Amino acid sequence: MKWMTAIIKPFKLDDVREALADIGVQGLTVTEVKGFGRQKGHTELYRGAEYVVDFLPKLKIEVALEDDQLERAVEAVTEAARTGKVGDGKIFVSDLEQVVRIRTYETGSDAL
Repeated sequence: MKWMTAIIKPFKLDDVREALADIGVQGLTVTEVKGFGRQKGHTELYRGAEYVVDFLPKLKIEVALEDDQLERAVEAVTEAARTGKVGDGKIFVSDLEQVVRIRTYETGSDAL
């Protein structure tokens, strides 16, 4: 099993959710986060004063996947979240050793 974490632009959430649903991903977790990478933030004007916004709003999507779903899920998120501009985000993948469904005590792939 794999744990996929994707950091994306907030307005791309619906596209990513639909793309994952289309390949059979049943559940995901979304968290509002802030951060920056190569974008380095930007400046904004508020009430005539200019200020620097270092941390930009992003969404973190976390998904537990079967090994055979991983490649399609990475491709789906990449295609759905891509705008072609700096700040599109990143995808991180790590091994998932165990999953337990609390309600039924199912473990491993059955718990997904």
